[in-house]
Amino acid sequence: MIAPEDDARANFYGLIARLFYAPPDSQLISQLLQAAPIEGDTELAAGWNEMIEACRTAFPAQLEAEHTELFIGTGKAAVTPYVSHYVLRHSNDNPLVELRARLGAWGIGRREEVPEYEDHVSGVCETMRFVIAVQQRAPEEQRDFFERFVYRGAGAFCDAVSASNQARFYKVVARFGRAFLEVEKSAFEMAG
Repeated sequence: MIAPEDDARANFYGLIARLFYAPPDSQLISQLLQAAPIEGDTELAAGWNEMIEACRTAFPAQLEAEHTELFIGTGKAAVTPYVSHYVLRHSNDNPLVELRARLGAWGIGRREEVPEYEDHVSGVCETMRFVIAVQQRAPEEQRDFFERFVYRGAGAFCDAVSASNQARFYKVVARFGRAFLEVEKSAFEMAG
């Protein structure tokens, strides 16, 4: 059995992965509209509640156009969804190689039919969901993966989405995603 708080963490990672991988369809929008608000005066609560509110006026066709414009584009995306882009320090760095090695050691790999590389923001968030909910890896392993492959790159990605003039709905998603990453970072730091 997975603890309720870990189940909630895994679900948030899964939702963030889903929202950045593809635009939400009417079914996902409906599910989000039925979700309970998060109480309290925190950035996470504000981001979550703002995202739910944004779903009230969201239309799948508009979200598809925004998603394509932001993350796929014609020729070049307005915001790259690959987290390695945000963590490169030197031209010979290759964080994707290190990520693939870690995934391989854990028995995780990209399916052949999936065109995105493993360092897609959705891929690293889905990996966190998987290691929490399915593999139930030790908190130390989760923290190490989060610190090495998720936090800096995904956080910078969310910042880039927030700064994009093309982002409307996804600006709200990025605010929620960034707030969630900060909660995770704090929780890992408190756990030691």
